Amino acid sequence: MTTTTENLTTLESTTRKLAGYQFYREVLGSPKYVVAPMVDQSELAWRRLSRRYGAQLIYTPMINAKVRRLPKQSFIRNAFFDLETGEEGDPTADRPLIVQFCGNDPEKLLKSAKALEDHCDAVDLNLGCPQEIAKKGKYGAFLQDDWDLIYKLVNILHVNLSIPVTAKFRVFSTVEKTVEYAKMLERAGAQILTCHGRIREQRGQNAGLADWAKIRAVKEAVSVPVFANGNILFQSDIEVCLRETGCDGVMSAEGQLYNVALFSGLTSDPSSTSPSSTSTVPEHSSSTSSAPLSETDKPTALPPLKLSQHPRHADLALEYLDIVKSLKTRTSVSAIKGHLFKIMRPALSRETDLRERLGKVTIKKTGNFAEGALQPYVDVCLEMKERMDVRAEGKSLDELVTIDEATGLRILPHWLTQPYWRSPKPAPATGQFFLSLFLAFLLSSSHGLDTSFLSLFVNSLFRPSPFR
Repeated sequence: MTTTTENLTTLESTTRKLAGYQFYREVLGSPKYVVAPMVDQSELAWRRLSRRYGAQLIYTPMINAKVRRLPKQSFIRNAFFDLETGEEGDPTADRPLIVQFCGNDPEKLLKSAKALEDHCDAVDLNLGCPQEIAKKGKYGAFLQDDWDLIYKLVNILHVNLSIPVTAKFRVFSTVEKTVEYAKMLERAGAQILTCHGRIREQRGQNAGLADWAKIRAVKEAVSVPVFANGNILFQSDIEVCLRETGCDGVMSAEGQLYNVALFSGLTSDPSSTSPSSTSTVPEHSSSTSSAPLSETDKPTALPPLKLSQHPRHADLALEYLDIVKSLKTRTSVSAIKGHLFKIMRPALSRETDLRERLGKVTIKKTGNFAEGALQPYVDVCLEMKERMDVRAEGKSLDELVTIDEATGLRILPHWLTQPYWRSPKPAPATGQFFLSLFLAFLLSSSHGLDTSFLSLFVNSLFRPSPFR
């Protein structure tokens, strides 16, 4: 009888799913450099390229739970996660991998997640999408006012899946509410939390700075691993973010999307190899979401740049297309075109004829990528490569860099990959400003809104930097 009991105990210990830091270390391998879930952009081909350039953990594009309930042979269903080729979630080439879902029906969400639990390491719940489509569909950040529903969504996955559930969310206007929200997610069963340091209203040209102080408060309040999301443009920002937030890893979306080599050359110990190790000055830093840097606050010395961190974008574009052609899994044409525009963005504003050619390329849905269907894209990239084959004799990369006066950020030569930040919306004229301020005050008062609404409105008029 004792032997049977011992055997059952051993079986339970070997089959139970790992949680928290044990999952983070033993399954995921303690990742610090994480690629965010990006709609139509963190697809398989991009994941393959990202792993070549230092990404240690990648999330799939967000999948609406409704999609996985379509018939198995549905083209739309396979477009989001193709199980037929066996390449997505492949243990040898596409791991560690977390599949992100959005939804608002616990039972339907569970059914969809069950369909993919054998093809990934965890399932993530999207609680951060601030776009209008999320508002219409009642998912993402527009669920954050319904804590009971969110608890049910996370908990049903936690209880019923054979793999852990994680959650990515946005902060609230106050630290206190943000912390309570994170603690609720942990109680519901989330084994990793990704905290995006912007509130729901911060998006597009009104994105502003992510609030690292709130992320740090979340990290100090929970016992599960936490990833910080927001304000990462250059490698030099990574160590500073980890230091200021205390987080276990950094997740990047747009920063990595415009420069796939963002994590290139780093190890799991950023303090040993970070480009900031020779300088404590980050490219930009914000532990709060306050006003822009003053002249005296702007960094006077920046860490040196390396070509390995900012490769020639035409070469990266061609490398990406080679991966697309090599896969059995079909990459959506919209994803391909989107990546090429972003990768080569620094030069496309100059090479307007190539930008126009790239925009006009049309690829048939039935076209065979491996047999030349992508050649129009390849031709544009080859022409770009020829034009960008620039040699700056006797000059280092740092000598070729200019400084953006408004932000203090470095602008690299246009033939290299580099981050992108949106120009701020101009402040309104004085009369218009005071009228807008008065109307915002009335709106806040009449609707009983938190006073931070007014603060956010004022900050959005002056804060110049929509860092992602």
